[in-house]
Amino acid sequence: MKLIIDDANIEKIKQLYETFPVDGVTTNPSILARTGGDPHRVLRGLRDFLGSEGELHVQVLSTDAEGMVAEAGRIRAELGENTYVKVPVTREGLKAIRLLAASDCRVTATAVYTQMQAFLAAKAGAVYAAPYVNRIDNLGGDGVAVARDIHELFQKNGLKTQVLAASFKNCRQV
Repeated sequence: MKLIIDDANIEKIKQLYETFPVDGVTTNPSILARTGGDPHRVLRGLRDFLGSEGELHVQVLSTDAEGMVAEAGRIRAELGENTYVKVPVTREGLKAIRLLAASDCRVTATAVYTQMQAFLAAKAGAVYAAPYVNRIDNLGGDGVAVARDIHELFQKNGLKTQVLAASFKNCRQV
């Protein structure tokens, strides 16, 4: 299991790295906005801190596959090949995931709420699928069970995609 920090505040991230065996950082547009800084500078600072080997997950903003693929190219050019491009699992997102995976881009399928979304993302070539545990709970589901079921689905079908469970808000979820 990996521990990935869901933040973009470089000072908080440095403090967590001093204490915990952390494997990387994941961000999204709202997390980046909370820093108050220029998103490109914040991401560059994160990459500099993590080095070329640390995992950095960065989300696209576009809603169409063509735009997602173009953004992914810019993200990787600026932040390096070991940057995972986060793509929402929508109809257009699945198109983008397939195109990006075919070009050896590391994709994290994000905004996953169901096992079927995760399965389709895995079949499309995503390296990670990120179910939103707390959001699933807030919608009346069981986010922990969904994450577990996704993991089992991947194992039973021989899929190499890993679960990157996200959006934890309490100890029970962790």
